[in-house]
Amino acid sequence: MTTSANAPPVPASAKRHAYLVAAGIFLSRIAGLVRDRIFAHYFGNSDAADAFKAAFRIPNFLQNLFGEGVLSASFIPVYAGLLARKDEAEARRVAGAVASLLALTTSLLVLVGVLATPYLIDAIAPGFHGEKRQLTIQLVRILFPGAGLLVFSAWCLGVLNSHRRFFLSYTAPVLWNAAMIATLWTFGSRDAQYPLAQTLAWGSVVGSALQVGMQLPVVLGLLRGFHFTLSFGAENIRTVVRNFAPVFIGRGVVQISAFIDALLASLLPGGAVAALAYAQTLYTLPVSLFGMSVSAAELPAMSGALGAEEEVAAVLRVRLNSGLRQIAFFVLPSVVAFLMLGDVIVAAIYRSGRFTQTDVLYVWGILAGSTVGLLASTLGRLYASTYYALRDTRTPLRFAVLRVILTTILGYLFALPLPHLLGIQPRWGVAGLTISAGISSWVEFTLLRRALNRRIGASGLPATFLAQLWAAALIAAAVAWTVHHAVGPRSPIPVAILVLGIYGGLYFAAALLFRLPEARSIFSRARNAVS
Repeated sequence: MTTSANAPPVPASAKRHAYLVAAGIFLSRIAGLVRDRIFAHYFGNSDAADAFKAAFRIPNFLQNLFGEGVLSASFIPVYAGLLARKDEAEARRVAGAVASLLALTTSLLVLVGVLATPYLIDAIAPGFHGEKRQLTIQLVRILFPGAGLLVFSAWCLGVLNSHRRFFLSYTAPVLWNAAMIATLWTFGSRDAQYPLAQTLAWGSVVGSALQVGMQLPVVLGLLRGFHFTLSFGAENIRTVVRNFAPVFIGRGVVQISAFIDALLASLLPGGAVAALAYAQTLYTLPVSLFGMSVSAAELPAMSGALGAEEEVAAVLRVRLNSGLRQIAFFVLPSVVAFLMLGDVIVAAIYRSGRFTQTDVLYVWGILAGSTVGLLASTLGRLYASTYYALRDTRTPLRFAVLRVILTTILGYLFALPLPHLLGIQPRWGVAGLTISAGISSWVEFTLLRRALNRRIGASGLPATFLAQLWAAALIAAAVAWTVHHAVGPRSPIPVAILVLGIYGGLYFAAALLFRLPEARSIFSRARNAVS
């Protein structure tokens, strides 16, 4: 990961757009954490929790197949390129064709999914039986239409991002989370767990409709007279469809990997599926806040780069290296925090009602396993976006397939035979799933970086920069860990505010002492905001 030790100049617009994306994601993720905390209060690691978390994965397969990742790779580069060339009429035609394609395919898949739900449950959760299995089937059938609406929300996001309207598209999920929170607050204290899970699924569908409704008026205003069309003859539309296919397959392969994880978790003792989902909610927070925010802000800008091949490569190199530094500055301390202070974080978010201290330690162990690949997966997002800006969707696909194959093999070994060989309780096999995914993420990241460097020149993070980040994070974590154990057992939220506040403050102070440009930029912005 070595390039020049000097930080490349960061375009001011890229910083601002990344902050807008991060702010929107932050609000939606905070709402998601509130939702998960209330969910944990009423469900804990029970069978109903396992059923809901497993059911939630199946319609999400549809959303992730056709959602933001696929559209970012296929639709945004073409649409943003047309906007950069001031061809708004063609841009509207492309947007209408993509909307029509999504509406048609998702409608058919929702119908098939609802009818085939029992077979899907047998395939991805063979460890569920009796009432637990029946509840999962009912939940999936309720949730599927909501997933179809969220696919359309991803189309809205693609249009908004291409027009640099980042904040609205990433805050819209707040309404979806709010609908589920309201459902839990209203019915949680008076319904048993199984009927509450069904009511919550309906609340999710209502939230999906609200999320689309929040974005749609602005999107229609930006498009100014677009219409649905099934005419795919234009070259730009064919380009979107051609790029769509490999990314669709790639996302499908990745989602299959997620289902394999759920399948393996369902074979472990009760609570493993829910615990894995709780840990993933926390693990994906820095991925979304920092990896997704920078990648989402950079993709339209990269896609709009014009000029000769060498000029475009130079622009991509500058933006890529700047984005990598931004991501690492925030993600690396997240890795250290999850590893050393994960019990503080998990307790503050989830410890309530049926979610006990034993559950806290269980989820922390799974979360610690996820730190193996956290940095690689976030940096890999930006590398993938750079490929998409080059209209190359096939190279990331090949590496994604390899990652999934490796994750599947290692996941099976780490989750089932390895705990038995080491004499570890079988339920800890779920931590092996997150570790195996992390190892595979590093393999994929290395391949993405090496192949891209051949095309646009050297990219990556300077070794001195990484060493400074590690030193700052580890020093801050050591002090925060000492304070945590000196305070002793207290109420989780005040402890988290104290311990994590010390950690974050010391990390930032150490980064300033190391004279890191990222820390100095944040400090300058904060000082200007106050003055």
